[in-house]
Amino acid sequence: MPRRQGYALLIVLVAGTAALAAVIAFGTSLIADRRQATFSGPASQTAARNPAAPANSTGAWVATWTGAPVSAEPNAGQGYPGRTIRNIVHTSVGGDAARITLSNLFGAAPLVIDQATVNTRRVTFGGLPTVTVAAGRQVVSDPVVVPVAPDADLEVTLRTPYASGPVTQHPNTHQTSYLADDEGTWSTTRWRYLTAVDVRNETSPGAIVVIGDSLTAGSGSTTDADSRWTDVLSDRLRHAYGVANQGIAGNRLLRDSPLTKSGVKNLGGLSGTHRFERDVLSVAGAKTVIIALGINDVQQHPQETDPRRITTGLRALTERAHARGLRVVGATLTPFRGYATWTPERDSVRLAVNEEIRSGRIFDAFIDFDRAVRDPYAPNRILPEYDSGDRLHFNDAGYRALGHAIDLGAVDGTPKADAF
Repeated sequence: MPRRQGYALLIVLVAGTAALAAVIAFGTSLIADRRQATFSGPASQTAARNPAAPANSTGAWVATWTGAPVSAEPNAGQGYPGRTIRNIVHTSVGGDAARITLSNLFGAAPLVIDQATVNTRRVTFGGLPTVTVAAGRQVVSDPVVVPVAPDADLEVTLRTPYASGPVTQHPNTHQTSYLADDEGTWSTTRWRYLTAVDVRNETSPGAIVVIGDSLTAGSGSTTDADSRWTDVLSDRLRHAYGVANQGIAGNRLLRDSPLTKSGVKNLGGLSGTHRFERDVLSVAGAKTVIIALGINDVQQHPQETDPRRITTGLRALTERAHARGLRVVGATLTPFRGYATWTPERDSVRLAVNEEIRSGRIFDAFIDFDRAVRDPYAPNRILPEYDSGDRLHFNDAGYRALGHAIDLGAVDGTPKADAF
């Protein structure tokens, strides 16, 4: 080949390479721009249609707070027409955007919300300020760009313009929220309609989802002190993880709460077995599950007298979580001698359940709550300094002891193979 033609060919090849590099750089810049763009338009509407990120998601969404729907609120059969509901919740992990989940699970009519805000920032649903939630259903909002601080109170306001039927609630929150209208503002300790707040956080490892009863919900703790053991855990994890507290006072592992005379569920809600998909496996960014259920099966009427039924139920939840790739940590059952329902026979059931939990044949790891709070001189009772006064529930010091009993390494790792 003549030298001049060789130079010409070389020039063409260099020019082509440069052009290809420019195309790649341009395409990369477009991708980067899309990642940094604010949420709006069709992308926002698509996010709103998806109820939650898949369990164990590697995406950016992680639950910072949850409050499981429990029942229809007594004496609120018409809802709160014309009122503003100000739900105050306490965050675990922070983020630079948020989305909320609203539930009309126990409603008998469509629920209309015509105003919703997160820390005064307007929330939309499918690009619209108004949303209608069908009876028995839930909706997830569009993402809203609002800074969410970790370990802080967050206000989510909802306005219901019309009578909407029974109100889906979570009572006994140990957190002060508010109801407001033109005549004034009233404090309340119920969360209404709001069941989850997720945040956008690119660095969080995910969410730790805790399913439990009143001892997880924080019964006996100081209102607005954020002293539940899950709050202590979040503090110890330096708020890197989302901690989703799905505790319900009175909740049982195996039995739903009985119906009241009016035909609605009592305050204990659906059993842990029946609500596991909704309240655990569907939580955004779920990575680890902590199961703290069983004491109400032991002590509530009708009592489970066979510990094998309880341990089999706990093992079944572990297998369901493993099927989604989640790690499972379980808690031993705490003492309750001195409580009205205590008997030696029931305590023997509790001890048998704890023995099986400690054997390592149920969970990937366990937390020995029993050992952390029992009186060493009377191990079937809780230490007096941890007792809220009823011999079953804990005060702030007791919940702090539970939170510090958790080996932080137990909430991370990979599930072992099911070989029970």
